Amino acid sequence: MKNYKKQYISLMLVTVLLLSSSCNKDFLDEELTTAYTQDYYKTEAGIQALAIGTYYQVFAAEFATEVPLTATESGTDEFHAGGDPSNWIWNSYSSGFKAFVTVSNANTIAANTNWDNLYIGIGNANQLIESSIAIASTNDAIKKTALGEGYFLRAFNYLKLVNQYGGVPLKLTTSSTVELEFTRATPQQVLEQVIADFTQAYNLLSNAGAPAKITKDAAAHYLAKAYLTRASEINDTWNSATKLADLQQVVALSDEVIAHHPLASNFVELWNYTVADGANEKLPELILSAQFNASTLTTGGNQQHLHFLSTYDQLPQMRRNLAGGRPFSRLAPTYFVYDVYDHVNDSRFWKSFQTKSIVNNKSGTYYNNGDLGIMYIVNNAGDTRFAKTKNTDAIVDVKTGKTIPSVYVAYAADNIGLMADVRFPSLSKHLDGNRIDLSNTKGSRDIILARSAETYLQAAEAKIRLAQIGGATFSDALPYINAVRTRAQYKAGENRAAYTDGSAAYTTTGQAGIPISFVPENSYYESNNIPVSTAATSLAITSIGALPLEDQAVISKLGYAGDYDRMLCLILNERTRELCGEFHRWEDLSRTKTLVARAKAYNIEANPNIQDFHHLRPIPQTFLDGVYTNGRPLTASEKDAMQNPGY
Repeated sequence: MKNYKKQYISLMLVTVLLLSSSCNKDFLDEELTTAYTQDYYKTEAGIQALAIGTYYQVFAAEFATEVPLTATESGTDEFHAGGDPSNWIWNSYSSGFKAFVTVSNANTIAANTNWDNLYIGIGNANQLIESSIAIASTNDAIKKTALGEGYFLRAFNYLKLVNQYGGVPLKLTTSSTVELEFTRATPQQVLEQVIADFTQAYNLLSNAGAPAKITKDAAAHYLAKAYLTRASEINDTWNSATKLADLQQVVALSDEVIAHHPLASNFVELWNYTVADGANEKLPELILSAQFNASTLTTGGNQQHLHFLSTYDQLPQMRRNLAGGRPFSRLAPTYFVYDVYDHVNDSRFWKSFQTKSIVNNKSGTYYNNGDLGIMYIVNNAGDTRFAKTKNTDAIVDVKTGKTIPSVYVAYAADNIGLMADVRFPSLSKHLDGNRIDLSNTKGSRDIILARSAETYLQAAEAKIRLAQIGGATFSDALPYINAVRTRAQYKAGENRAAYTDGSAAYTTTGQAGIPISFVPENSYYESNNIPVSTAATSLAITSIGALPLEDQAVISKLGYAGDYDRMLCLILNERTRELCGEFHRWEDLSRTKTLVARAKAYNIEANPNIQDFHHLRPIPQTFLDGVYTNGRPLTASEKDAMQNPGY
């Protein structure tokens, strides 16, 4: 790994100066260097090295941790606690979820971890901006690219901060001495700065190098996201003067990005990972990705392949293997996720979740390695075929005539359900069989930060919001939504039972002689109980008065009636169908102020505890304890005043 030595603030913001050196090998291949003095950042080489290091800090570093889970997926309508309790508290909002988070074990994410990391990246970005401005250079790589990257990276982290915490301290310069006195800016002020920085990036950057490099289109996508955030419900007490113009900007910017980033022809192409830096990591749909590689010189890597897996290796006839993954089992899907898809016509569920595994640890003479070992039946509530949720050696595989060791059914007569067990269909978008061995946690596949399918849905949401204030019709959103849904349809001749994921990137050397459990098929036909078909399907929505049955069910459950609420519900549902598990959900629900209603409706651990104040996170106690005013520490009452309500 490249030496990425950081002398940075303790993110009580005690010093917001990041004296970073060099970079991380996960982003670019650079020759190994040693740590540098501050003078190095006065050179072109130093500025470019700082840019690389800041890319790593802002985009990649968190994916070696569980911060993305706790910040964006836990405690939502999409995921509830899996089989491991390490970060259960981030999902449950229980009494220990405060400015100090109650620790379950060494893997529990502290209240200050995300806050600290975001400000570290901001310190880096501030240094990058200042160095790029100060240097006497006519080199566009410095005066445009590095400077534009600095503005983007700072805005990227401040957008996360305002989404998570509301108003936060704005620190826009580096510090040469210890600073202790900080006040919180308002959300309006933070978002104004975010928009200004993304605009600077948009004006400075070119469109070269996506998705590894920040481009003009990346700036446009995130600028649209910032405008959409400012126009959302969480800011409705002050955003009326800017709402119309902001939403018009969302549409214009999104249209620009969409024109440059066509959707992949088949949803599965996004997840068909076979090797680091392979074809699926360079698709035109991708706008920006956090970069990783398979070099043995790097540490940490992308560890998100660990967290969405069910513990398959504890079931009969099964054994942990490289292709099956190492199941940390932090999060499991909710019934909202199971039910929000059209299981017959929408391919996205079957291309996003693993529903079959084969025997790889045969015991006795009945089963052979390669027989179907685990199957999840993801059926509809009206299906009366099954008596039990959990079926052991009871259901027959029609291909072999043998019973299947373990079958779990979403809807069975016993009404136990999949959320009562630690077995569940595993989200497969992050699976990575291209690891050194079956126990290694370091993954090499990139993380998609932005892709144009989301850009379509941002534009659609803007149209819905414009319709509410008389600037569009609700039907104007449908072409954007249908573009994404059309891609999700089954194509004529497509094998609906076919399946792949990053598990298929396994290597023989990494298997250590253990048979694989990956099988390239899903439980589409067993779940839907329909004849085999290769006909094309249709998902197009032709009228806002006739939304899909899956959406009507959610609308009814949440008690929505008016067109605006129904259409906003549709767009949030569509974001799940398209973007499930891609680290957006908590912030989407928070900014739309739908988090509480949806978590209560679908998340069994969050339901008893979540309240309106949970639309924002607690300001970390470590920050409050370190801040001064007028040369002295804050009093208890002053800390309470700086804290978000409810904490």
